[in-house]
Formats: sequence, C-alpha cells, structure tokens
Amino acid sequence: MNPRKHSFPPVVNKSVRLLVLGSLPGEASLAARRYYAHPQNQFWQLISAAAGIDLAALDYDDRLAALLEAHIGLWDVVASATRPGSTDAAIRDVEEHDIAALAADLPDLRAIAFNGGTALKHGLKQLGAAAKSYEIVALPSSSPLHTIGLAAKLPAWEGLRGFL
Repeated sequence: MNPRKHSFPPVVNKSVRLLVLGSLPGEASLAARRYYAHPQNQFWQLISAAAGIDLAALDYDDRLAALLEAHIGLWDVVASATRPGSTDAAIRDVEEHDIAALAADLPDLRAIAFNGGTALKHGLKQLGAAAKSYEIVALPSSSPLHTIGLAAKLPAWEGLRGFL
C-alpha cells in the first residue's frame, strides 16, 4: 500500500503577479521538505530566467524570498494523493487544492503557469470558469523525466517575464 503524499503550503504574498503550479512534489522534494529538491530537476534554472536572478545559487529560504520579490508565487495543484515513486503518471486518489480561491486572494495576479501536463490538466479543472480571468501558460515540465533538454524548455519559461 502506498501512503498518501502531501504537498507543501503555497509560497505567495499579495504582490504575486505570476503563480507557477506544479503537480505534487516528488520523493526527493518530500524528503527534503523543499520544492524542486531533486538535483536533476531544472525548475530553479528555468524560473531563474523569468525572475532575472540566479535562484539556483541561493540557499532555499533565499530562493523563496527572491521568488516573492520577483512577484512569482509557487504551489501545487494536488494537495495529496497516493503515488509510488515520483512520476505524475502514477498519481492516484487525488485531493485537489482550491486554486481558484488562492488566485482570487491575489489582487495583482496576471497569469497562472503550469509546470507540465499533469499540473495543467488538474489546474484547469480546478480553476473552472475562473481560468478566463488570467493568462494561462502551459510550460514544458522541469522534471528530469521530461527529457527534451534545458535549451528546448528555456524559451517558454523565459516568456514568463512578460507577466512580471
């Protein structure tokens, strides 16, 4: 039997203009209690291009503070689920976050970006009609399982700058 895995609290404040949503933290992130802790996950490199600062060079707490200073929020669409391992395809018995309620509480929010297809699928369902209120951006997954390479992913992530 697979125990339920739970995501982390949102990293947001009232000045967030861009909310980046993943699916559910993987095993390395859950063990470290940090977003995108797997050393091969490219998230911190990719979001650095949007934020205009090398977030990967900072310690974790400073990364989160720099994200917020750049008006970027972070969360996951899945509150909890069962999942052997770290692949999104294995996510089952999903309990969703209330993405629409969080978005409605962010007065400067312009765009919601989804890190990968699973986040997009669940997130759009959760947003429902509220999705029309924001620019929706589907991003190539930062996961090492999405093997198209950093250079191929980078242009989509760099495009997030326009929302800041």
